[in-house]
Order: sequence, then structure tokens, then C-alpha cells
Amino acid sequence: MELQEKNGVLFLSYPAFSELPGFYHGFSTRKGGVSKGIYASMNLSFTRGDKEEDVRENYRRIAEAIGFSADSIVCADQTHTTRVRVVTEEDRGKGVTRPKDYQEVDGLVTNVPGVTLATFYADCVPLFFIDPVNRAVGLSHSGWRGTVGRMGARTLEVMEKQYGTNPESVYAAIGPSICQKCYEVSGDVAEQFLAEFAPYREDKTLIYKKENGKYQLNLWRANELVLTEAGIRPRNLSFPDLCTCCNPELLFSHRASKGKRGNLCAFLGIKNQ
Repeated sequence: MELQEKNGVLFLSYPAFSELPGFYHGFSTRKGGVSKGIYASMNLSFTRGDKEEDVRENYRRIAEAIGFSADSIVCADQTHTTRVRVVTEEDRGKGVTRPKDYQEVDGLVTNVPGVTLATFYADCVPLFFIDPVNRAVGLSHSGWRGTVGRMGARTLEVMEKQYGTNPESVYAAIGPSICQKCYEVSGDVAEQFLAEFAPYREDKTLIYKKENGKYQLNLWRANELVLTEAGIRPRNLSFPDLCTCCNPELLFSHRASKGKRGNLCAFLGIKNQ
């Protein structure tokens, strides 16, 4: 990923996405906002105890930096499901300038230009999808539950049904999230992954057991398997090479902060022609 800066706001972008005409995207960092304390400074969550006026100013700043309007945003309502919402013009502003009228939505898809999809993170995996053929986009939150449930494949299924998306034409990306070195999980979580990804049980780049009986899990590798098995071409898949837990000064991390943190945000949309 590349680090971008505009008016003091730092955000991340993918070179492969930036080369696609007609789309915009970005992933926020902690830098460039007005929040204070554990939320410093670009917190984009209204639900973690931060001042509402500071969060609204943060949205204004990050939107201006990436190149869209804050009132165009449509937010997910993340509860670690594999539910995907088809976003229309009528959803514009939900979660930022007006309340959401839906619950338990971890994925968003749209083909409406000028509507900005938004999902939230502090270690879980962001998944970005751009279909340049049918001019459609998808953005999904995939923690360990979503990854076991193959959230990436589910998002592609909804895009195929709604917009005629062919996964082989899609450009996808795995966003900044916790790396394998930092992600220790218990045996019950590991067993679910070993069952779902049975052909890779011995693949230590996916998961391996430690002497303490716990496991180190690679969510990037797991989502790579989900996406390529769903039809994404490896050459069209971008990786973050940036761990939230390893970089707590730049990115919010639930594990690194022991839960005392704000939220990062992924943004994706189609430009108005």
C-alpha cells in the first residue's frame, strides 16, 4: 500500500486500484483528525465514547482528503456476520449524517456512482472489490468469524447476482489488519479454521500450533484462499503488508491497545461521470 497525505490527513491506497479509472478508495490512519486521548486523532467511530462533534469533523477531513463528500457515506453495521447489503441512492448518509435503518450488516455493495461505502476496523480484515466491467464495488469486514464463513466469497456472490459480476474480472484487495505473528488464537477458533480449510491443515503459512497449546493464525492467507477459490485471479489481488498491531502509532489496534482505541475506516466508491 502507499501512504498518501492531503491537508495533514494521512491515508493508505492501493496502486492497482488507483490505476483503474472511475473509482475512488482509501483506508484511514490515526493521523490528521481532531479526536483526543485514546481516540487520537482520526477516530471514525461514534460508538466508542468519543465526542460526536470530533468524529463528524474527522469524517469531513478524511472525505475531503480522499475526494468525496461526507454526506455520501453509507456505513456497515458490523456484528461479525456474512450478511451483505445492496446499497442504493436512498441509503446515502446512513451512519454518518442520518441513522441506519438496518442491523447486522458486515458487507456492502453498490453500482450507484457517488455513494461511498464504509466499513470499520481495528485488527479485522477489510476486503475491497472493484468490478470495472459492470462498474460495481463491494466492501466487506472479515474478522475470524467472517473469514471462516467466507465473507469474501459471499460478497462476490451478491455482486454476481445484482450486477452480473464475474470474479475473474474483479480487482480485489486485503486491507491493513493483524498479521500472523501478532494473532494468537485459542484451540476452538483454530479448529474451525482447520475444518473449513482442511486441505491446508499442514500449511504453517496459514496456521500452526505453539508449545503453549495455542495457535498463530494468518487471516491474510485465509482470505487469499477464500478469494482465489471464489475466482479472483491472483494477479488482480493486492495485499496490505501492513499490520495494525505492529504499527499502533499509525493504525488503531484492538490487541495492541487492549481495547482502548478508536476505529479505522475503509472507503470505496464509483466516481460520477
